[in-house]
Amino acid sequence: MDLRSIRKLLEIVQSHDIAEIEIKEGDTNIRITKQKEPVVMQAPAQQVVQAAPAAAPAPAATAPAADSSAPVPAKNDAAEESGYVVKSPMVGTFYAAPAPDADPFVQVGDHVSVGDTLCIIEAMKIMNPIEAEVSGTIKKILVQNAEPVEFGQPLFVIEQD
Repeated sequence: MDLRSIRKLLEIVQSHDIAEIEIKEGDTNIRITKQKEPVVMQAPAQQVVQAAPAAAPAPAATAPAADSSAPVPAKNDAAEESGYVVKSPMVGTFYAAPAPDADPFVQVGDHVSVGDTLCIIEAMKIMNPIEAEVSGTIKKILVQNAEPVEFGQPLFVIEQD
């Protein structure tokens, strides 16, 4: 197996979601393994960040029962309002803007069309643009910038045209 073939194998592993590949050709045996340690390191960071917002409302509320009931009405408000709810298609970190010093993609009151970028969700160091599936006006933004999000978590409420 020549160097060009090996480089081609490396490109295939990098460009696709392949964790490991092994090729045997005669007496030659080549094994390429992609390390996925950053994924393991991301999960604890997300859990720690998620714990901080949960702990922040506790000092504001005097009774734990009042604190635990506070998030439920917020979710019910989003569900009760008329409008299309844009949900996160993956677990990752929500970014409202393309760069830290840039303006956000959308703000409350902005009009969006199908295909307009609403935000970016970073997952495994890949920036995934989240696009509007409907046309309308941004009614609510339910997530703060740089906040971790879960699969299926509501991100925006869009009042359809």
